[in-house]
Amino acid sequence: MSADPALYPLRLTVTAKSLVFGGHAIARRLGKTGIPDWSIAETWECSDVTGNIGVVTNGPLAGSSLRQVVADHPEALMGAGWTGEYFPVLTKFIDATGTLPVHLHADDETARRLEGERNGKTEAWHILDAAPGATALCGVRDGVTADRLRAALEAQDFDAVLRRLPVRAGETLYVPGGTPHSFGPDTLIYEIEQTSDVQQHAMRWHMEDGSPVSDAEFAANLDMLMQEVDLDTRPDFTPGLGIAVGDAVERVFLCAGPYFALERWRAGTAEPLRRSFATAQILTNVGLPVRVRTGGWNEELGPADTLLLPAACAEVEIAGPADVLFGHLPGLGGKALGW
Repeated sequence: MSADPALYPLRLTVTAKSLVFGGHAIARRLGKTGIPDWSIAETWECSDVTGNIGVVTNGPLAGSSLRQVVADHPEALMGAGWTGEYFPVLTKFIDATGTLPVHLHADDETARRLEGERNGKTEAWHILDAAPGATALCGVRDGVTADRLRAALEAQDFDAVLRRLPVRAGETLYVPGGTPHSFGPDTLIYEIEQTSDVQQHAMRWHMEDGSPVSDAEFAANLDMLMQEVDLDTRPDFTPGLGIAVGDAVERVFLCAGPYFALERWRAGTAEPLRRSFATAQILTNVGLPVRVRTGGWNEELGPADTLLLPAACAEVEIAGPADVLFGHLPGLGGKALGW
């Protein structure tokens, strides 16, 4: 694929969400700057979700929406042979200082059939930090029927029907659409997912402000959730598969599936991290400031900041010490893989 001179690493606007379970960990523990100095639950780092579309802030394309860049440079941005109307991957930091509501996201078929959406939302969580003893709810316990699940959700007795998993920093959980889940408190994650904001909640409070959900709204929410739930998905955390790719350079495969893949790379100072690629890469820094080079482009990437690397860039070099995440389109079909 020939390079597109109009494309270069893109910095995008970040949407900060103030929800009741949030805190200050994204700024204080990750070192992210440029976000409001109040309780923040989520920062949407790379988003093409309608209503929260990132806008380019650097270079000649400054002021262009991510969706416009996709339309104008589909293959140079996404990769050879790619077609589509929007950027298909969404990434976030999530601060679960409190506990997230129990909820689920529809899978593709259900989202199209019941929600009128183009796709559902499969996601993965990479745990950046968690308090000792932290846990997550994910998936329905084996043998639980739909009727029993509905009754337990009505009673808010989540542990009676959902699996509670231990949470440890450095591990990753791939969560297929239709899987009920929650995590927190005292958990900080990086989330990668399909571009969607479709969700159904099983709580008696609104996550925006903690106000109560009326009985009628609660019943309607459970009706929809029960139509979208998958009783059979029971994902587990995995530590990833690490390989040495240089002198003190480690590549860890965290998860991969048909919608996205996620890797974590670390490098010391003996040699830089070097990565070649053929599809768009969402590069997120989860360590100290790093120097990023690709072609003639050379800039610093601050803590908890993100760059969208177009496929046309083809390769990137990052001077160590470095600790970064690469989210990307894997070009894979079939089942998700976890290591």
